[in-house]
Amino acid sequence: MTPDLALPTEALLSTLDYASVAIFALTGALVASRSQLDIVGFIFIACLTATGGGTLRDMILDRSPLWISDPLILLVGTVAAVLVFFGAHRLESRYRALEWLDAFALAVAVPAGVGVALAEGMGWPVLLVMGMVTGCMGGLLRDVVCNEVPLVLKQGELYVTCAFCGAGAAVLLGLAGVESWLALLACGGVTLFLRAGSLRFGWRLPVYKTRPPRPGSPKR
Repeated sequence: MTPDLALPTEALLSTLDYASVAIFALTGALVASRSQLDIVGFIFIACLTATGGGTLRDMILDRSPLWISDPLILLVGTVAAVLVFFGAHRLESRYRALEWLDAFALAVAVPAGVGVALAEGMGWPVLLVMGMVTGCMGGLLRDVVCNEVPLVLKQGELYVTCAFCGAGAAVLLGLAGVESWLALLACGGVTLFLRAGSLRFGWRLPVYKTRPPRPGSPKR
């Protein structure tokens, strides 16, 4: 079932995509600075991070990837990379800046994914998945390529959970008949609230812990 929302406008979707690209590109460049790459490496990692989630989303939805239909997206990523290349040394803690920029990027990218899926007429399960894919995959690619511990998989931290809850909030508001722009705003707000709480107050989910085998039980 598709939530009963007025379809988001092209202008709103474009704004969300550009904002997520710009902020995710900054995080990619910060990770590149931690890996001490050259400026071309900065640009590559920044653009990979900025477009990774959106590209996978568009491929799944059988759309032209955002950076092919609008190459200006790559310019935004490049500019962000150059700015960080010449300015990252001024930050007191690049990792802390990375975590918070990534939180804001996630809060923009999740509603971008939900909005695009909604505009394509998809049902609520697809809206949930596309919100998580758009929000999480760019950062995952960034961290794996740069040999960092992925923020997405950091033990116990809220990350994918934030994306899921944000997308879920948009779906529930849509089913309640709330306007699309307001539902997407709430999606971003819920995502940021949970992620910021995890960073600032240490909010966590329980993690699986192994237990010692019972005496005499076979080893597995």
